[in-house]
Amino acid sequence: MASSKDQLHDKPTHSSWDDSLPVPKLRFHQAAFIIFILAILCFYNSYDGDFVFDDSEAIINNNDLLSTTAITDIFANDFWGQKLTSKTSHKSYRPLTVLTFRLNYYLAGGLHPLGFHLINIILHAVVSVLFLQVCSVLFTGYLSLKKTEYFNSPRASFLCAVLFAVHPIHTESVAGVVGRADLLCALLFLLSFLSYARSCINEYSETSYRGDCIRIGWLLCCLFLCTLSTFCKEQGITVIGLCSAFDIIMVCRIDLLVLTGLRKSTNLVSNGNNNNVPKQDTFPQWLKCLVYRQISLAGTAVFLLVVRWRVMGSTPPTFQVHDNPHSFVEGPLYRALNYNYLYAVNVWLLLNPSWLCFDWSMGCIPVITSLSDVRILSALLFFIVLLTMIYLSLRNNTQHQRLLILCLVFLIVPFLPGSNLFFRVGFVVAERVLYLSSAGMCMLFTMGVVNISQKIKYKKILTVCLLLLVILYTARSMQRSAEWRNEMDLFEAGEKVCPKNAKVHYNIGKLHADKGNDTYAVERYSLAIKLNPDYDQAMNNLANILKEQGHTMEAEQLLLKAVKIRPEFAAAWMNLGIVQAQLNKNESSERSYLQALKHRRKYPDCFYNLGNLYLGLGRNIEALRAWRNATIIKPTHVNAWTNTLILLDTMGDFKTAVAVGKEVLKVLPREPQIQFNLANIYGKLEKYVESEQFFLNAIREEQNNSKFHLNLGVLYHRWGKYDKAINAYNSALKLDPNNPTIHENMAMLDRQKDNR
Repeated sequence: MASSKDQLHDKPTHSSWDDSLPVPKLRFHQAAFIIFILAILCFYNSYDGDFVFDDSEAIINNNDLLSTTAITDIFANDFWGQKLTSKTSHKSYRPLTVLTFRLNYYLAGGLHPLGFHLINIILHAVVSVLFLQVCSVLFTGYLSLKKTEYFNSPRASFLCAVLFAVHPIHTESVAGVVGRADLLCALLFLLSFLSYARSCINEYSETSYRGDCIRIGWLLCCLFLCTLSTFCKEQGITVIGLCSAFDIIMVCRIDLLVLTGLRKSTNLVSNGNNNNVPKQDTFPQWLKCLVYRQISLAGTAVFLLVVRWRVMGSTPPTFQVHDNPHSFVEGPLYRALNYNYLYAVNVWLLLNPSWLCFDWSMGCIPVITSLSDVRILSALLFFIVLLTMIYLSLRNNTQHQRLLILCLVFLIVPFLPGSNLFFRVGFVVAERVLYLSSAGMCMLFTMGVVNISQKIKYKKILTVCLLLLVILYTARSMQRSAEWRNEMDLFEAGEKVCPKNAKVHYNIGKLHADKGNDTYAVERYSLAIKLNPDYDQAMNNLANILKEQGHTMEAEQLLLKAVKIRPEFAAAWMNLGIVQAQLNKNESSERSYLQALKHRRKYPDCFYNLGNLYLGLGRNIEALRAWRNATIIKPTHVNAWTNTLILLDTMGDFKTAVAVGKEVLKVLPREPQIQFNLANIYGKLEKYVESEQFFLNAIREEQNNSKFHLNLGVLYHRWGKYDKAINAYNSALKLDPNNPTIHENMAMLDRQKDNR
C-alpha cells in the first residue's frame, strides 16, 4: 500500500536521545557478543545440577517424555503429564515445551539433567541478545539500520539488555528445567513482536513511511509465532497487547487522551515532525492499515482464548487455600489490598532481587486481614506510584511519554495472566512469571538513568554505579544458580528467606525421609504442621513414617485429620486404609480404600493394597480382581503380579498361573521375582526343565538372593540331581549361613544319599 508523497517523514539520525548515557556505543554484533557471554556467565554453574523441585513432576514422573507414550498424548495432557480433564489438573497447557523435554530425553538416552540444563542456559543467552534488538525498536519505533551502521539507541539498548541478561530474578527460569516454558515463551514472544514491527514499518528509505503499510507475510508470521509462544506458556498471548500498544503509540503516535475524548485537540496524532496525517483526509491510509492490523491481533487473541478454554475442558483449574490464600480472603476490599501488596512485592523483587525463594506459599507472605496491618502502606504506595507513572506518561504526547507508556505495557501486560485479576492462580508469588515483565522493568530503569545522565555533570559516578549494579546482579545470579544445583541447598536457602514457610520445612523433611533420616524428617514435618495446622500433605507423610515406626494409632489420627481437611485426598485415604488394616479395622480399611478409588479411579497402588486386605480376609477372588485392576492400570506393577502368581499357586490353579506368567513376561521379561514364582509353579507341575530355566534366569538377575538358590536346590533335590542340589544349597548357605531350612534340606539330602 503506497503512501502520499505529501506526507511528512521521520528520519532517524545518529544523534540519539541516549547520547548522554555513559555506556559504550557498540555495533550490534559487539553488543550481542558481550550480552551473550554475560548471560552464560551468570548461570553456567547450574549446567551440571540435578532435577530439583517442580522438575520431579514435569520431567522425572512425566510419562509424556517416554517414547512408549504417543506424541498425541502430549496435546491431551497438561504440563505435568496429567489429563487436562482431570479434576486435579492445573490446566497448564504447554505441549511445545513438553516436546522439547521429550527431544532432550531422546537425544540423551534417558533422564540426564546435563542436556536439559545446557539448553536452558543457551536459550536465556539467545533471548537476551534478541531483547537487545527489541529494545532498539521499542526505544525509537524504528527497525535497526544496515548492519554496517550503529543500531538505534545503541547505549540505552545495550544497558537494558545487559541488565536483563544478568538479572537474578531469572535464576528459577534458567536453573530450574521447568523454567524452559518461560524461556521458549519469551523467545517466541520477542520474535513475534519483531515480526509485527516489520509488518508495519519498512526499513528506512526515502520513499517509505510509518504505519501506512501492511506487510502481510510478516503479520502472519507474527500471529503464528504468537500462537507457538502461547503453546509454550500461557503468557505468550500477551505479545498481542505489546504489539497493539506499539502500533498505536510508537508507530502511529496516536494521542490516547484525544482518542478517548479526555483531551480536546484537533490532531489525533503527534504534532511534531512525525505527523503522518494529511489534514484534508478524514480516513487516511495509515488509519485504515492500523485498523486492519488491530483487527488481526484481536481476532488472534479471541481465537487463542477460545482454543485455550476448550482445551481446558471449559472449566478453570481448582486450587486449594494453601496454594494462594490471598485469593481466598473474604471481601473485595481485603482481596484488593492483598493483591496490591503482592504486586508491590513483585516490583520489589525486580528492583532488589536479594530476597528470593523457590516457593512463596504457606506463610512466606502472610495474608492481610486487618486495616491496621502496616503492609497496607506498601500496597497504597505501589498504587500511587503506578497511577503517577500513568499520569506522567499520558500528560503529553511526546516521544518520552510514549516510550514511558510502552515500558509500562511491557512491565504489566505479560504479568496479567498471573495477577489474579481474571482468574485465580495457583501461587502467591512466582519468580518465573516475572521473566518477561523484568524486560519492562529494565526499560523503565534505563529511561530513568538516561534522564539522570542528561542532568548531571560528573558522569563517571554514574558509570561506576551502573558497573557496580551489573557486578552485583551477576554475583547474585551466580550465587543463586549454585543454590539451584541440588534440592537440599535450594530448600535450606528458602528457609533463610522464609523461615515461617511450612512448605519449605515439608520439602526439607521429605528429603531427609528419602535418605532414611526419619528422626529429622519427623521434626520437619511436625514443624510444617505447627506452622500450617491444615497442611494435609505433611500429615500424610508424617503418618507414613509413624506407621513404619509402629505408631499406628498416631498415624491413623493424622490421616483422619488429613482426609477431613481435604476429602478428595486419595493418597491419604489409601494410607489410612493401610493403617486401619494393621489395626485390624478391616471394614474401615475397605471403606478407606474405596474412598481413595472414588477420588482417583486409576490408582494402581490402592488396588494393590485393597487386594492385600481381601487376601487377609480370605476373599481370594476379590483379591485377584483387585490386583488385576492394578496391573491393567500399571502393567509394570511387580508386587501386584507377584501376589497374583503366589495366590494362584497357593490355590492350586496352576493353569491360570502359567497363563498369567506368560502375560507378565511380555512387560517384565527380566524381573527376577516373576521368574522365581514361575519357576516354583513349573516345578509343582513337574516341568523340571522349564522350572530350572526360570530359576537360573532369576539368579542371573539377582545373584545374592539365597531364597532363589535354596529353591533351585529343592528342584534338583526332587529331580534327583543331587550333585546340583548340593551346589545350590551351598550357594544358598554362603548367602544365608543361619537359615535352618537350608541345613535341614542338606541333612535330608545326605540321608537320602546314604540310603542309596
